[in-house]
Amino acid sequence: MTAPRRGNRPQHVLTVVKTEEISPHLVRVTATGDSLAGFGDPEIEGLPNTDAYAKLLFADPALGLEPPYDLAELPPEQRPVTRTYTVRRFDRAARELAIDFVVHGDEGLAGPWAQRAQPGERLVLMGPGSGYSPDPEASWHLLAGDLSALPAISSALEALPDGARGVALIEVTSPDDAIDLIHPDGVEIGWLVNPDTADVDHLAQAVAAAAWPEDVSAVHVFAHGERESIKAVRKVLREKQIDRSRLSISGYWARGRAEDAFQAEKRTPIGQID
Repeated sequence: MTAPRRGNRPQHVLTVVKTEEISPHLVRVTATGDSLAGFGDPEIEGLPNTDAYAKLLFADPALGLEPPYDLAELPPEQRPVTRTYTVRRFDRAARELAIDFVVHGDEGLAGPWAQRAQPGERLVLMGPGSGYSPDPEASWHLLAGDLSALPAISSALEALPDGARGVALIEVTSPDDAIDLIHPDGVEIGWLVNPDTADVDHLAQAVAAAAWPEDVSAVHVFAHGERESIKAVRKVLREKQIDRSRLSISGYWARGRAEDAFQAEKRTPIGQID
């Protein structure tokens, strides 16, 4: 059900259908609910952009709150914690969506929840928001990021026309996290195994070393992931003289920061990519 209340954004109260281990550090949760008929634009079959994201709401079970939550009325200390995740798949007709969660044992909030989630549990979210789809007329595509960006990169690869050319560079900490991706033959997939999580230059070095075309005026770039890593990628893109209008670039998360702190820092110099 959806229930906008007292200025709240509509909340979708969904039921978990299944969970799947996609790789050692990636768990997919599929959930369903009748309100998904109106998720996004109900006039189109799917979602308008390949980076569509949702705001997931995690309430403290000890409070006994029932969704949808009246966020305007709850005191700050009782409000659900918000986490932002890309929608990996959405089926309006079936009223289902899937979200891929990066997991590292008991670290964090959403990842451990996804690992333990069982069919019948509830998943509450708001959204979607989005802003990027690959330009079908682009001469060359760069898709770059870490596991947090893999759902959006995967969706973008699947949306590319058959004749598309480019490269997708995905940084992972283990070779076991490399999975099969659907992609045009002309787009090379590069799995960048880097167990050194303190190394923020690894992805940028691969971006710099990619087989860039001589004419970059029609290049289209999607680069998202850990904030400091993406800052290093942005420096390379400036050196390549990629026009800002041809970029979708941002930090999805920041090492050592919970999402609340990360979101707050977006308004400060440390949180700026550009």
